[in-house]
Amino acid sequence: MTVKHYDSIVIGSGPAGEGASMKLAKCGQRVAMIEHYSEVGGGCTHWGTIPSKALRHSVQMVSRYRQDPIFRKHAGHVDVTWQELIKSAHSVIEKQVTMRETFYFRNRVDLHRGTASFIDANTVKVELKNGSEEICKADHIVIATGSLPYRPDDIDFSNPHICDSDTILNIDFVPRSVIIYGAGVIGCEYASIFGSLGVKVDLVNTRDRLLSFLDGEITDALGYHFRELGVTVRHNETYERVESDGDSVVLHLESGKKFKADVLLWANGRSGATDQLDITKAGLTVNSRKQIEVDEYYRSAVPHIYAVGDVVGAPGLASAGYDQGRFAGTHIGEGHCDTKLISDIPTGIYTDPEISSIGMTEAELTEKKVPYEVGRSLFRSIARAQITGQTTGMLKILFNTQTLEILGIHCFGYQSSEIIHIGQAIMRQPGKGNRVTYFTENTFNYPTMAEAYRVAALNGLNRIQWQGNLTTENDNEPGKSVESS
Repeated sequence: MTVKHYDSIVIGSGPAGEGASMKLAKCGQRVAMIEHYSEVGGGCTHWGTIPSKALRHSVQMVSRYRQDPIFRKHAGHVDVTWQELIKSAHSVIEKQVTMRETFYFRNRVDLHRGTASFIDANTVKVELKNGSEEICKADHIVIATGSLPYRPDDIDFSNPHICDSDTILNIDFVPRSVIIYGAGVIGCEYASIFGSLGVKVDLVNTRDRLLSFLDGEITDALGYHFRELGVTVRHNETYERVESDGDSVVLHLESGKKFKADVLLWANGRSGATDQLDITKAGLTVNSRKQIEVDEYYRSAVPHIYAVGDVVGAPGLASAGYDQGRFAGTHIGEGHCDTKLISDIPTGIYTDPEISSIGMTEAELTEKKVPYEVGRSLFRSIARAQITGQTTGMLKILFNTQTLEILGIHCFGYQSSEIIHIGQAIMRQPGKGNRVTYFTENTFNYPTMAEAYRVAALNGLNRIQWQGNLTTENDNEPGKSVESS
């Protein structure tokens, strides 16, 4: 059998693998990309980020249509099938795949479509879809195989009424009721999707509150909005067993509660997709979550083998994974990499309304005994939100009362994941560039959602003025007047 020699092999064509392979190609290396599935893009493109967000957009359009009194008057109620909703997602996937295929072609990266497994620390076997095999050998290997939903052994996922986040898009009907076990990011996003369609949703949370890593005021707002959608949230619950009668599913909890629904969506945890790699032959091991431990340069215990993206664990974001891949590619191709992931990565959670945040929360600042104040802008007061009818939500800015440094930004509502980057850009400014006064000293387009920053900044500065301890760069006298809001 012919052995193909490369400078580097990348396993997995999701965002992390794409970032690594493109950087390596730009460094002049001969690169092989091995992708298990027939099309590039990985889970992010085919059953994760892209399709779920495209589905969310379609559901939002249906929901807005149903809520608008003008459309209701002239067109009446609108029903859509699950297949119709998913169809828009498939069109986006096709465009993404076509675009990403050209990246590999343009950069002369060899695509091998098959299942990769190690023969030794420098050699990978690829089992092709037609049953034949290829052998690839390289000086460096990057593992970017992503993650898979955690599946308990005692739950029958072959049952069409029991799904995980990878298979929920394959159901062929809009259920009347859904149980979602796990109230993390994925669970909350699908609770929002099904709730917006009018589906009865029981969201079972294994913890004491929703998305505990977020600011408490934001998660309280999400919980309130879930109740408005008819989503019932059950906190501090653990499953005991799952039963099915063929047409429905019953979830039994250790507390004695039980729920029956058309579909059970299991959204409780993910693990690294490493089972098929046979990584022990490369001298590697995985942790309890089947993830690969890496150093600051994404090198594994075997120095010439790197791992990036979800397969290494947190933060588990497509955006961060792409950067990890680029950094690993830089270290391999150039022998060094001075760039690291920034400590404050924006979080985007695509519920409806969506959530985005960056920096510290009020609880964290209180624990660290940092003097801070809060500036809030309620979307119901923002003209652009009134025009679009998206008045649910708020933007809050946390800043140091002594230096005016922005410490955290938390947003719940329309376009949160977009406007968070304005705050991110200011927070990244060196020295006194990161101050809440930036938003009061610069003019924003009107009407825009970005105007919420100006309103929130004025709100927070007015609180300090009222307390008599506002200072500015040019005036150290307390109580300097600021524009009222």
